[in-house]
Amino acid sequence: MRVVIAEDLALLRDGLTRILDAYGFRVVEAVADGPSVLPALTRHRPDVAVLDVRLPPTFTDEGLQAALAARRELPGLPILVLSQHVEQLYARELLADRGGGVGYLLKDRVSNVGQFIDAVRRVAEGGMVMDPDVVSQLLARHSGTDRLGELTAREREVLGLMAEGRSNAAIAGRLFVTEKAVSKHINNIFSKLGMPPSDDDNRRVLAVLAYLNG
Repeated sequence: MRVVIAEDLALLRDGLTRILDAYGFRVVEAVADGPSVLPALTRHRPDVAVLDVRLPPTFTDEGLQAALAARRELPGLPILVLSQHVEQLYARELLADRGGGVGYLLKDRVSNVGQFIDAVRRVAEGGMVMDPDVVSQLLARHSGTDRLGELTAREREVLGLMAEGRSNAAIAGRLFVTEKAVSKHINNIFSKLGMPPSDDDNRRVLAVLAYLNG
């Protein structure tokens, strides 16, 4: 599986390269600044891009803007963002393009290598991986909307776990309830949000996040 990395910190860039190589990925290029991202992505057409949002020269949004530009040229390009902060605007813009795998993780909350590798694989395969803090801020931003306001506290909790990409079984284990109870909550959520329920984890997460994006 071919990977392009965009990270300005040399030690982290080298560390990511070594970790991915050790787990069977092939890092075809690792760049350190914003202007290098788009050429690298269009040149290599990787299976997944792992990139920081803030890159030189301005340390604003070069990484993500380059990735979004690459997606316009390479529809469906899987993108995993690693950021120090919850960038609500950037997250919404990335999630608005539902044409491929997408992930948004906070660097200081990736607790182990296995978690990171699993996230890269899931995004490369077209799935979605969201840090809980990103999800909670997106939810909080829309907490005043009529439909979201109709959800119970438990339904909002289930919605947040769904948006993280968790399966029914994983949600049940997290909340110490049965899968049947989780299915009931999910059906209620989709009913209140005006969306038909679906057994496809990726589609249902995309639908929820599409709603949260307004």
